[in-house]
This record gives sequence, C-alpha cells and structure tokens, in this order.
Amino acid sequence: MVSGFGLLGLFVGQLYVPACVADEWKPVTPEELKMTSEPLAPGAPAIYLYRQVDRDDSGQATTEYNYVRIKILTEQGRDYANVEIPFEKQRFSVSHLKARTIRPDGSIVNFDGKVYEKTVVKYKSLKYLAMTFTMPDVSVGSIIEYHFNYDFLDSYIFDSNWIVSGELFTKHAEFTLKPYREWSVRWMWPAGLPPGTLPPKEGSDGVIRMTGNDIPAFQEEEYMPPENELKFRINFVYSPDRQEMDEGKYWKQFNKKMDDRVEHFVGKHKEMEEAVAQIVSPGDSPEVKLQKIYARTQKIRNLSFETSKSVEEEKRQKIKPANNVADVWKNGFGTGEDITWLFLGLARAAGFEASPCLVSSRREYFFHKERLNGQELDTNVVLVKLNGKDTYLDPGTAFAPFGLLPWTESGVGGLKLDKESGTWIQTDLPDSDVSRIERTARLNLTSEGSLEGKLTVTYTGLEALSRRMEERNDDETGKKKYLEDEIKDSIPAGSQVELTNTPEWNGSAMTLVAEFSLKIPGWVSATGHRGFFPIGFFSGDEKHMFEHASRVYPVYFSYHFEKIDDVSVEMPFTCAPGSIPKPFDLNAKAAEYSLSIVDDKSNLHIRRELRSDVILVPTDMYDSLRNFYQIVRSHDDQQVVLQLAAVSAGN
Repeated sequence: MVSGFGLLGLFVGQLYVPACVADEWKPVTPEELKMTSEPLAPGAPAIYLYRQVDRDDSGQATTEYNYVRIKILTEQGRDYANVEIPFEKQRFSVSHLKARTIRPDGSIVNFDGKVYEKTVVKYKSLKYLAMTFTMPDVSVGSIIEYHFNYDFLDSYIFDSNWIVSGELFTKHAEFTLKPYREWSVRWMWPAGLPPGTLPPKEGSDGVIRMTGNDIPAFQEEEYMPPENELKFRINFVYSPDRQEMDEGKYWKQFNKKMDDRVEHFVGKHKEMEEAVAQIVSPGDSPEVKLQKIYARTQKIRNLSFETSKSVEEEKRQKIKPANNVADVWKNGFGTGEDITWLFLGLARAAGFEASPCLVSSRREYFFHKERLNGQELDTNVVLVKLNGKDTYLDPGTAFAPFGLLPWTESGVGGLKLDKESGTWIQTDLPDSDVSRIERTARLNLTSEGSLEGKLTVTYTGLEALSRRMEERNDDETGKKKYLEDEIKDSIPAGSQVELTNTPEWNGSAMTLVAEFSLKIPGWVSATGHRGFFPIGFFSGDEKHMFEHASRVYPVYFSYHFEKIDDVSVEMPFTCAPGSIPKPFDLNAKAAEYSLSIVDDKSNLHIRRELRSDVILVPTDMYDSLRNFYQIVRSHDDQQVVLQLAAVSAGN
C-alpha cells in the first residue's frame, strides 16, 4: 500500500484551482519496462522509479503537484496497486488526480474507477484520512504511476517541507519550491541528506531545487521515534523579518515578539478579575482556587478537539477567531491555545504568579533550539507557582487532568516568555505510577476448563487521557468496541468480552474505569489426570515485543507506565493446584517485572506487575531491553499444573 507525498506547508489564501494542470506522462524507458530487480534494494517488492514534488507558495494560494512512478517487482509488490493519498479534511484537498498502469509489454491501462475517502488505521493510535483507489490490471513487472495536486484551503502560514525518504527505495526524485516572496526563507535538513545528494539550491529564477538518486527506503520499526525525526527531509522556515542566524539574538527576538503577542491577548485585566470572582470563593485555599479556575476553563468549548468544519459551517455557527481572552470568555469557545491563555489571564487575576510558555510537541519531532526554528515551539502551557512549587498546566488540552500534561508535552523543552530574553525550560515527565493500567479479574474456572467472571480495568493518568483523546469523536458503539477489542488483544487466547458499564469519557478525571463480563473458553487443557493452567492472562501486549534481534533506530516509548494485573480464580471441586511457579521479581532499575501465585485452598490468586521508567533507549542498549522482555514472556508463559478428579477440563 503506498501513500502520497503531499507535505504541510504555507497556507496563504482561499481555495485555489490552477488554470491548468499538466496531464502529460513522462516517457517510460525500455530499461524500466525490463527491470526485474534493483541491486541497491535487494528483495524489494517494489521501488519508486521516479518521484516529483513541485510546491508553489508564491501565489494567492498554496498548491503542491505530486508525481509518483512505481515499479512492481514481486507478487507482494502488487499490494502497491492499492493507493492511499493522505489528506487533512478542511485543511487541504486532493484534485486533478490521474493514474494509469503500464503493463510489462508497454501497453497502457488508464484508471477510470472510483476514488474513495476513508479513515486509514496505520497503528492503534494513528489514524488518517486518505483518498484511496485501486490501480487496474497490475502484475509483476507492471509500472503504476499517478499524479495529483494538493490544494491548501486555509489562509494560515506554516513552514513548507519536502519529505525525501519514502517507504520504498527511490531511483530518482526531483523537488522544487517557489517560495512566498513577501517573507524571507531559509532551509535545513535536520536528519541529514541521503548519500550523494547535494543540498537544495536557489536558481536565478527564484525557484529552490534539489534532486536525489538511489534514496534508501525508510524502514519502520515498532516503538521508534517520530518518523519526521528520522526521515530525510528539507524544512523551509519562513519569517516576516530578516532571518537572524545568531542563536542568542534569534531566540531573544523570538521571545520578545511572542511575549508581546501573548500579553496583548491576555491583557484584559478587568474582565478577568470579574470572571474570577464568579469562579472562586474568598475562603478557598490557593490550590482549590487554581483547580476551580482550571475546571471552569476546561468547560469552554474547545474547537481544537472537534471534527474539522468547513468555512461555511463556521459562518453558520458564528465561529470567529478570538482577539483576546475576553472574547474567549464571552463567546464560550476558543481553540486549545486560546483556552490555555484564558487560564493564564484568570490565574493572574486570582493573584497567582503565572507565566506563558511555548513548548514543542514530541509527537512529530524532537526540539533542538540550535535549528533556530520558532515554529517548532508549536504548543502552549502555563507555568504557575503553587505553594512555592512550579506547576505546568494545559487546560487547552481536552480531558487533561489538573497537574498532568499530555504525553506530547511532557519531558520536552520549551521557552518561558518574559520581557527580557526568555528562559529555557523542561516540562515534567510523570513517574510510572502516575500512568497505570490496573486489571482486576474475579473469575471462575468451569469444569469444562473455561474461565468466566468479571473484569474491572482502571486506566489512570496518561492511560486515561490517551484513551479519551483517541475516542473523543467516536460514538458510544465505537467506544465500546474500542475498549472490548483492547481487552481481547491483551488476552493471548480467544475470548468473549462485553463492556457492562458506561465509562466517564467526557471528563478530565485522573481515572477512567471500565467493567466487563469476560469468558475465555478452553483456558485449561488436560492430559489424563493433569490440567495445564496458563498464568499470563493479559500478556498479549508483550507477547511479540522486540522479537527482532537487531535494531535500526532507538526504542521510543510515549511515557512511563505501569501495569498491574490482579486475578483471582475460583477452582471447581474437581481440580486442585499441584505444581505452582515460584514467585519472581526482576528489577532492572529502569524497568521491573514481578509475578506471584498463591494457592488459597479453592482460590488461585495471581498478581503480575510490569513497570517501565524509560522513554528513549539507544540502539546500543537494545539487547538489554530485548532480554528484559524475553524474560517477561518466559514467565508469562508458565503454567500451573492442576490435579484433576473424575471430571477433567476440556481442551
């Protein structure tokens, strides 16, 4: 399956449709038709013969022309006939799509089928919209190619970039950019350039160009750092002012500009004092006051966490950008950024020492101030002095509990704005016991060897927040299925799971509690008068972690976490535990695993704990991490040997 290569960039106008879009196909050479393999990509199912990205930021609207040509080399490579072109609805659209298949004999089949819009699930936590279609008559040796435009809809300025790395080996690629001439622009390549590739260069016509040959395929791994941190890419950074290249001067200017902007936005002191008087009571302690302000701020309608709306929908709903915090308070809605700055204004009005901070989300990349790119400080938090302690808060993130930042903002660098040069900060990284999954099961073992009973799962901290965020736009049926499927995935056997309560999805409490009825058929297997009872009830998540012996990239976890499984199984009179695995505790400091099994007459009590206090594990430490999880799996795979009476457990 192949994805398009459109890249977010400069939004400088309304919907723009070019006067004409070329529908001319580049000539296919005999060598391309005859190709059966690529020596530089041995075993590759397919390769990019050619890629072209032409970005135009120079007009009243931004467009990007993409051309992709793929050679199918194996049967597996035929999967690339299923094309996905990702897009962000209401932000940019796909237009002028043309596609065709070139058979090995050179004959051509033009695509004239249907194009669908669907949600694509790449990983459990990553979903995106894509235009999808299937190329016709694709066989081994075929060439598929398509070209299309991205048309950007918003009048909002971002920095452009080229993603050079592709999911396949690229034989040849060409990139161009017509920059926005009202602002200055500079470019950088944070992850370096492919071997043999020369840096981008601006021509006499003002167009920036780069070509690349024999670009390695980007290799995906489980638990790897953000793709944009690892991929070869060119970032274009626009600035309305002259680009300052001295690090100290750059950030001093940036701090002053952003501090002035924030202070102008929050500078409605009288309105904020009146609002605070409605929220807190004179006798409240400082912590209670701040919590009340935080809770009230989170009740503001958060536009950033709603489904995207068209310009027409926003007009019908009378949604206008806020000019200041008084507008946000009066209107009762705002973006996540607006709501966080509203909290800043309210906290100050209540007498707290509070500072605006810009931080970098680590979902897409890691922040390095040496890159001199203020656009990378892409989200905001507030630093409040509470009872003498620095506390970072972000009520602009929906469902975020008081005192807990979302994982993308935790443990990251940022800039505390002030009237001088600003201060570099590092946000807090919560300990593992703050973000837990506790699974408590009370089960009965039937005479047929099945388990039946109740399961209560308590998600705490970031585990609760991440699920609320993930499912915020799903309906009740979708949320129910999400939780049930998660439990089924965690059990290394077929199971029947049904959610029996209604979890509190819409709040910002530290916990999210889900209750299930659970049945696991045939959990116990029997041979003669002995039964074998597996103890790894919820070990499915770790079943296949880090199975590969080698590693290309560091291992990257989103946050520290803890899992606690407490399972009690009532045994039938027809069996009794015989051989029980010994208690085990492996404390590797940054991670710990423990397991204990207690036979309490007719009740078998199993407790399993897994703790992880690591975020980034370098490749030279991968063997140690992999060995830890191999030990976890080996103990999860243990069994209790049961002595069976006349009625034995089923297979």
